[in-house]
Amino acid sequence: MGSVGEKNYDAIIVGAGFSGLYLLHELRKAGFTVKLIEAGSGPGGIWHLNRYPGARVDTEVPQYSYSDPATWSTWHWKQRFPDRDELVTYFEHVVAVWDLKPHIVWNTRVTAAHWNESENLWKIEVNGDQYDNYICKFFCPCTGFAAKSYTPPFPGLDTFKGRVYHSGHWPVGEVNLAGQRVAVIGTGATGVQAIQEIGRVASHLTVVMRTPNTAIPMKNTPIDGPRNSYFKEQLPEWKKKQATTFAGFTYDFRPGKIMDLPKEKRREIYEELFNTGGLHFWLGTFNDVLANREANEESYQYWREQVLKRIKNPEKARILAPEKQIDPFGTKRISLEQNFFETLDQDNVDIIYTRESPIKQFVPTGIETEDGTVHEFDVLVLATGFDFVTGGLTQIDIRGIGNQTVKDKFAKGVYTNLGMTIHGFPNMFFMYGPQAPTAFVTGPVSAEAQGKWIVDCITHITKNNYKSINATEEAEQEWRAHVNEGAEQGLFKEAHSWYFGDNIPGKPREALNYMAGMPLYKQKCQEAVDAGYKGFELVK
Repeated sequence: MGSVGEKNYDAIIVGAGFSGLYLLHELRKAGFTVKLIEAGSGPGGIWHLNRYPGARVDTEVPQYSYSDPATWSTWHWKQRFPDRDELVTYFEHVVAVWDLKPHIVWNTRVTAAHWNESENLWKIEVNGDQYDNYICKFFCPCTGFAAKSYTPPFPGLDTFKGRVYHSGHWPVGEVNLAGQRVAVIGTGATGVQAIQEIGRVASHLTVVMRTPNTAIPMKNTPIDGPRNSYFKEQLPEWKKKQATTFAGFTYDFRPGKIMDLPKEKRREIYEELFNTGGLHFWLGTFNDVLANREANEESYQYWREQVLKRIKNPEKARILAPEKQIDPFGTKRISLEQNFFETLDQDNVDIIYTRESPIKQFVPTGIETEDGTVHEFDVLVLATGFDFVTGGLTQIDIRGIGNQTVKDKFAKGVYTNLGMTIHGFPNMFFMYGPQAPTAFVTGPVSAEAQGKWIVDCITHITKNNYKSINATEEAEQEWRAHVNEGAEQGLFKEAHSWYFGDNIPGKPREALNYMAGMPLYKQKCQEAVDAGYKGFELVK
């Protein structure tokens, strides 16, 4: 049994990633009493948990950092794309600089949050203990878009006798895979990174793949002292620039259409973007690449040409870089790689391409495919992803007016206002979740934009003695229509993707992210404020 009694605060925040830490800092600056509750033992959110081999961010620094000079003036990056350990150290630095540690409870999981209609307060339960509660006026879950892991219901998985690890729950400490026969299921961003590392040490690697990954070169490089000094000189202007671009980078889509240019010029641009590394080939190109079939196909064929140079095995080349695209290029989350294709081309690596050889079942020694072949291995790595975007909210027993749960509310589709509030759940503000830019913007840019809006809103409610604020049903309907309208633009809707919830059986297919870009999103949020919080009911 937990401690008997209730702990009262103005606000309770769930999650110590970019969003949670920023919101804690800003609410404290505004004079509110706040407690942040984190299930892990340290800060970083998903980066605290991402311990799988090769875990690394795919947004380059210093773009992947807060804008507050206090957080970067004494910080020195080591790599263009930091690995998990460097990122965790960065978050620990931020906690120290902002003096957040006294206001965070570690190793504590929020399991329920219930709205008390008579008192206009939230009651927060932790660790499943009904006697261990927090009371707050404002409830702010910052659980992120990858908080609930997903394992497909593979037949016979429980019969496998070897070790099983999900990438989202990797054990603390070293997992020795040297000399082992390892299977990795999944070739998304996590799978790409894990495969690169495991392929170095495993005696044999089996990769189970449904869709080839159109990964592009990361081109990671060390960052020395002079480079860090240059960052500090440029950061004030870079951070201003990030606040104006589509995805929160220092670069943006180029004006015009690439197909209006001569073929030689297009080729020159493809080479420049591809060789720059990072996400430039995806998000630093022209808009028509993600909207026009001809432009998209040409970009894909350039990518394919580069990849085929790196794969010697003709059968693997056929699978990994097919002549005909499966999904339009760039409409699924682009991954960054360092030696992914060379690893898959190794003689001790086999690929189970499930579009041609579906999994029949697991057996005690491995996987049996539909053709009767048994692929044996000692260790299974599940890089099978998450219940993206909504899972972080629906896995908590959040109950609003009339005892309705968020899980039930979202069962037939997501309804929010501005991707931060939900009708029927007063005084609840979530960040980096459904119907916001989320997976279409860098984490810190999203955190700072949404965090500022929420702090300003809470301040407005408090100063004007309102008891609660609640999104209206009409506003939710309008926002959902606006979000889905943005998703209809371009080629994204043609892909089988977690952007639309396609990776979770039974999940409604819909736009889970705001795809119209960060500038328009911020404009819409500000318009609601300028109109006196239009779309919300404020109760005295």
